[in-house]
Amino acid sequence: MREAHVLQVHDLRKEFGDFVAVDDVTFSLAEGGSLAVVGESGSGKTTTARMIAGLETPSGGHIVVAGDERRPGRLRSRERRARGRQVQMVFQDPYSSLDRRQRVRDAVAEAVALHQHLPADRLRARVAELFDMVGLDDRQAGSLPRALSGGQRQRVAIARALAAEPRVLILDEAISALDVSIQAQILGLLARIRADTGTALLFITHDLGAIRHVSDDVLVMQGGKVVEHGSVATVLSDPQHPYTRRLIASLPKPGWTPRRRAREAAA
Repeated sequence: MREAHVLQVHDLRKEFGDFVAVDDVTFSLAEGGSLAVVGESGSGKTTTARMIAGLETPSGGHIVVAGDERRPGRLRSRERRARGRQVQMVFQDPYSSLDRRQRVRDAVAEAVALHQHLPADRLRARVAELFDMVGLDDRQAGSLPRALSGGQRQRVAIARALAAEPRVLILDEAISALDVSIQAQILGLLARIRADTGTALLFITHDLGAIRHVSDDVLVMQGGKVVEHGSVATVLSDPQHPYTRRLIASLPKPGWTPRRRAREAAA
């Protein structure tokens, strides 16, 4: 029987001196569900994600991951490893987190070995399975990071995160640096991974337009606070908060063309 919620966040708070970056944030994520956390730069969404992943220490509140409760205080190394098996994070720029001298197959193999003690043949099979899961072939798996495109490197980052078999996968602006067509491919990949593995997705983004393709629910943050929370369909069609309405109003409309491109086409 599945748990109702794989992630519960209660009254989460983060202070940097006198500055409150996250202010009493509360939400939950169902097992196998997908929640988008949306807001402009400085809204507190990434700080919230980093606390859930154990990369930042909360100033207050508590976090429950798969029934394991974590209250404020620095995680010990054993607790960090345990959190890493439950929650993994994929960042905007995978190139900076990959060793440029290491073939990406070896990077993923290291991640598998960190979380699972497997004999060599089973380790190789698991690595091949992860690359197949993210749509990369054996030639690409044997490449150095610089030989891959941005979208391919992001697929490697996703494969490495999945090596832990996490219950929650956090995507922190993971598609924002990619071309629109590649963004669509990565969103499709994430939807398949969610369906095939039951991994819950926490999608951190400033792009309201992307969330309809990957998320069930959306949490809108402004100034460290939650200002709106509901299903994606409801929030996008009938936003209640002025900030949410402003974000939606800023989305490009169908048929919209940037002025510079329109001038170039007319020249």
